[in-house]
Amino acid sequence: MKLSRYEQETIVNYNAGEQTATLYTRDKAVMRKLDTLVADFPDTYKLTGQDEVSKTYSFPKSYVSYRKPRAVSTEQRERARQMMIAKNRAKEV
Repeated sequence: MKLSRYEQETIVNYNAGEQTATLYTRDKAVMRKLDTLVADFPDTYKLTGQDEVSKTYSFPKSYVSYRKPRAVSTEQRERARQMMIAKNRAKEV
């Protein structure tokens, strides 16, 4: 079954009273990432349900992360630009 981009949702659910978070997804890219985590860390990540278009996982809610946006200074941006120019020149040689 082909889902529209809008229908490929991911929902993370947890509450203050429990230590486990639940993630429901219909996004194949998220499923691949979580399936890898389930295979690599079976004691931490669990596949708890699935059907033909979605999967549900559980894991410790402490693994849910919030991050502030990365601030890149003008100096850092210029250094990165110079590194890319040097890298491209090295490939041409």
